[in-house]
Amino acid sequence: MPTLAQLRELQSIAQAGLTYTRDDYDRERYTRLLALTADLLAEQTGQAPAEVSGLLRVERGYLTPKVDVRVVVLNAAGEVLLTRERADGLWSLPGGWADPGESPREMAVREVREETGREVQAVRLLGVLDKDKHGHPPDLWSVYKLNILCELIGADTGHAANIETTQSGWFGVDDLPPLSLGRTLPEQVRRMVELAQKPELGVDLD
Repeated sequence: MPTLAQLRELQSIAQAGLTYTRDDYDRERYTRLLALTADLLAEQTGQAPAEVSGLLRVERGYLTPKVDVRVVVLNAAGEVLLTRERADGLWSLPGGWADPGESPREMAVREVREETGREVQAVRLLGVLDKDKHGHPPDLWSVYKLNILCELIGADTGHAANIETTQSGWFGVDDLPPLSLGRTLPEQVRRMVELAQKPELGVDLD
């Protein structure tokens, strides 16, 4: 069975071929290659073949990693802000996929507001991580994770109702709740809190 990295490379070849070819026969071959890759990716990730095939058809152009922005907010006690995901009932750092037309700083502030109801200001970058290098469950996409430190502005107003999360709260790094491991790993939370508290350590970069 090909590895996930090999399948992503096949996907990249097929998408680039479909983007740049002028030959109808090559287009047919690349289309078939993408379909076969989707079937194998479904086996690797446990997703439905039709779902994977549909996602790959949406992707166009040269394949690049997706960007996941995650936000680290600490309170005066050194506890970290986490949100409970509506999708799986587990917890994660606030954040999500980067949107075109929005800077990482702007997105970090918006995600915390939307997912927790709290107002923050972005301070600095803590880490740029390659998701494949950190033991997350298999993912269809290659993902870079930007971890951004933000500071709470004003009062801690508590959780606000929204469509993505059901709760939010403060947790000590030694007392973390069950995490949504596709989004956030315990060791990542602990490391990002350490980087937030010790600026002299700089930025983690894979």
